[in-house]
Amino acid sequence: MSTTTTTERRARARAWRMLALGVAAQAAGTLLVSTPVYLIPLLHLERGLPLAEAGLLAAAPTVGMVLTLVAWGAAADRFGERGVIAGGLALTAVFALVAAYVPGLVPLGLVLALGGAASASANAASGRVVVGWFPRERRGLAMGLRQMSQPLGVAVAALIVPPLASSFGIAAPFLVAAALLGVLTLACALGIQNPPRPPRAAEAPRAANPYRRDAFLIRIHVVSLLLVVPQFTLSTFGLIWLISGLGWAETPAGVLIGISQFIGAVGRIGVGALSDRVGSRVRVLRWVALSGIATMLAVAAAGAVEWSVAGGVVLVIAATVSVADNGLAFTSVAEAAGTAWAGRALGIQNTGQFLAASAVGPGIGALITAVGYPLAFALVALAPLLSFPLIPRADEHHL
Repeated sequence: MSTTTTTERRARARAWRMLALGVAAQAAGTLLVSTPVYLIPLLHLERGLPLAEAGLLAAAPTVGMVLTLVAWGAAADRFGERGVIAGGLALTAVFALVAAYVPGLVPLGLVLALGGAASASANAASGRVVVGWFPRERRGLAMGLRQMSQPLGVAVAALIVPPLASSFGIAAPFLVAAALLGVLTLACALGIQNPPRPPRAAEAPRAANPYRRDAFLIRIHVVSLLLVVPQFTLSTFGLIWLISGLGWAETPAGVLIGISQFIGAVGRIGVGALSDRVGSRVRVLRWVALSGIATMLAVAAAGAVEWSVAGGVVLVIAATVSVADNGLAFTSVAEAAGTAWAGRALGIQNTGQFLAASAVGPGIGALITAVGYPLAFALVALAPLLSFPLIPRADEHHL
């Protein structure tokens, strides 16, 4: 009995260690991906770069991610998670270093696209680590913790990129990202273990393409694509809105964005744990979509009346809600796809999200230029409204 208990404790400790490394790996990649977002105030307000062009530069890493997410997921399905994560982080570190020294905005955008393409390895493979090491009754909480990685990476970028760029130049935040990525490459190469997999004979009955079974996965992908629009609208333009729309100073605005991302990270944990408790991912996902409509309209209203303090408060609430769906959808996709297809399905999931994210930078930037922040934020509320009827009524589980 004691041997079994000791074995279970070791297995749980190993699972939490894998989760911690996965979170750190994706957060480091997100730091690089988010760095150009927080260069927007410097490029737009001080150097006169049009907002749409600054948004296009900010979207460059997500364009790269879109092109490689499915390929990284397929590699994780076939070869395992450790090599995919460590190898991808090493490439990301190299491109971060190159970005620090490349001359001109167009070459910088190309290098950032390559960096985003490399960083997608952690997005695609770290989810497999979580679903592989955690049982279903704890998977919602674990995936909520794993989904902290993106808002944590964004929070770090919001806190360090503006002051570093202002004091030491654009190269400085890229050098910091390169150093952090290098450290985590070594940590993941040594510390990550691929989760156990069922024998091929047991895997075979479930290896059929899950997209041919029914429309569940497609519906979750579309819902996530729509729900990511408010998320990336606020993470891309929230800082510049506080500064130019509500009159906030740059430093407190950056701190508030960092706080909102941290709260959003904690919120993902709570939402994941709630889905474990109620026994349904999609039911909680419906609640999140409804909350997204209300909070985006609240941000639009605060902007319309130019309430500075209230605007900051509702921005934090809306940013928290806007990231709450990711872990729910990610877990739903992995569980519905099954072991043999989880990596590819998660890659497709992220591809749809980052396609939408890539369009948010230039698209919402142009919309804000045309109609202003309040109306643009109100129109963004249409995305969660359209997603609501598409959310399936019941979960699927084939993992």
